[in-house]
Amino acid sequence: MADKNKRDIHIIRYHSSYVTISHGKVINITDPVLRFCPLANHLYKEFKNIKNNDLEAVRKAIKSVIESKIRDYGFFTEKRKIIHRDISIPYGASEMLMFALRKKHIEAAVVVCDGAGTVITSNPALVQGIGARMNSLLLTTPIPAVIRKIEIAGGQVIFKNARIDQCQGVKKAIAAGYKTIAVTINTNDCQKLKKLSLLKKKYNVNIISLVVCTTGITKDKIAMIRNYADLVWSCASLDVRRMIGPVAMMQLSQVIPVFVLTSRGVDFVSAYAVEKRLINKLDFNKQYLVSHEYGGQGINLGGSKAYIRESRLPVINGRAPGFKDWENG
Repeated sequence: MADKNKRDIHIIRYHSSYVTISHGKVINITDPVLRFCPLANHLYKEFKNIKNNDLEAVRKAIKSVIESKIRDYGFFTEKRKIIHRDISIPYGASEMLMFALRKKHIEAAVVVCDGAGTVITSNPALVQGIGARMNSLLLTTPIPAVIRKIEIAGGQVIFKNARIDQCQGVKKAIAAGYKTIAVTINTNDCQKLKKLSLLKKKYNVNIISLVVCTTGITKDKIAMIRNYADLVWSCASLDVRRMIGPVAMMQLSQVIPVFVLTSRGVDFVSAYAVEKRLINKLDFNKQYLVSHEYGGQGINLGGSKAYIRESRLPVINGRAPGFKDWENG
């Protein structure tokens, strides 16, 4: 039974608000600066049909979604479900990590989990269970029951205080003998990308960096991502689309693009494909789009039919993210 007197604080960024959860309850939501999020609108009925200037409706939708994750999957509580084997989002980071681990394309993943902090795992179902419905986790405190579940599933929790530090996680993974490691980084921590690049050279290991949760990112951080990341999820950032798209080697999806920036990233994505050779034989002096829109060579990614074709990037379809002043429309 959870101790109600014990410090229990978890802070995430969801949609465009900072959300604080304690003892399984949402206790604070900052005002959103985003009117329309393509991913939230696609995944959750709560965001459907909200009027453009209805700030309170967006806040209520955010609260409802987080509460559903607590209720249905045990997020931020000792009831946290940490094993999952199915695809939740077609081009999600945890989905790609799951496939890469299944196919032994990577040896380990360094991820973060509410109630545990930094985690190393080589278990595909654990990495998907941790990340499938996770949003940008900024701070968490330890939940012993969650840590035990992770350890039973073969994961290693790095810090007893549930600290989030992916660089230390990668160091621990290297010390454990892993040579090919994928790591997720949210934009609050993107300064760590350079440190990861240095670790790669120092220890002669292969580190694949996946940058997630880029909504609201500043242009200086986008420049850092452009220089050091292997893959980046554009989330609700128009600037990521505009600044990263033109230099990407590949784009996955059109509504919420995932940009692949390096040959390491391309090789990582190939593990998500049934027809790996179709990706590995491409000429990356050119740019390529992978989407569900008919056109180009058929390819199966994550068990779903898609098409790959040469294209100038970025390619954006659907309603764009909307950052606007709530009072002035």
